[in-house]
Amino acid sequence: MKKVAIGKRYVGEQEPVYIIGEIGINHNGDVEIVKKLIDVAAAAGFDAVKFQKRTPKECVPPDQRDVKRDTPWGVMTYMEYREKVEFGKDEYTEITNYCHEKDLDWLASCWDLSSIDFMEQFDPIVYKVPSALITNMKLLDHTCKTGRPVILSTGMSTLVEIRQAVKKLERERTILLHCTSTYPCKPEEINLKMLESLKKEFPDLPVGYSGHEVGLQISYAAVAMGACLIERHITIDRSMWGSDQAASVEPSGMFRLVRDIRVIENCMGDGVKKVYDSEKPALAKLRGTF
Repeated sequence: MKKVAIGKRYVGEQEPVYIIGEIGINHNGDVEIVKKLIDVAAAAGFDAVKFQKRTPKECVPPDQRDVKRDTPWGVMTYMEYREKVEFGKDEYTEITNYCHEKDLDWLASCWDLSSIDFMEQFDPIVYKVPSALITNMKLLDHTCKTGRPVILSTGMSTLVEIRQAVKKLERERTILLHCTSTYPCKPEEINLKMLESLKKEFPDLPVGYSGHEVGLQISYAAVAMGACLIERHITIDRSMWGSDQAASVEPSGMFRLVRDIRVIENCMGDGVKKVYDSEKPALAKLRGTF
């Protein structure tokens, strides 16, 4: 059975879809925005929220550090911007406590080795490897050495690169996510049949979907096709400043997403044809007529 334990839950076949709200950097460096999103995610029934953790000195290329950028806080260098939106120990301690109050898990995508070391102090239930780093063997190895489950996103990657990444990880602790890394993503570039291809290529791994499209229809289709995990970016308001906002789901959509995924799960059945008790009165009345 293809299942991976994440916190108090199993993710995989015959388990409820695990639903992650990707806060990412949509908080714009404001913990109060994070708390508002945690409130909505918990009320809507999400299983977890996710953040992105970077060490700017390691992640920002030298030739980009002094590039000027227009931001809501005025013109600043790209390095200054990256440092401004990055949370430290105090903020993540506050986030941890607030998630515990709401009975909501949280996790992070770590973009460098130091970020993994930083996150270890919070005893994370799982790490996510972002699509951009699927070929970074040092990061994969460092993540694997923590002994924690790993969610591997596969956007902007070839099948060969995915195979190489999977070889670096412990298969019994790995979940794959199909993904197209365009924000927002055009429907014709989603390629949901890759869910089937990944299941065929890696029959022992649970496979989910990380979506960057506008709307909810494609996420529903992914669930109907057997995705065990759904991840969507979430925001208070899609008109807020930030590169990921346009591909994010607002609060009303968050409630619909969880509600409708649970309906889809419930209606899938077991594939065995039967006559339900609720049909029998109509059967006796209508078929007997003829």
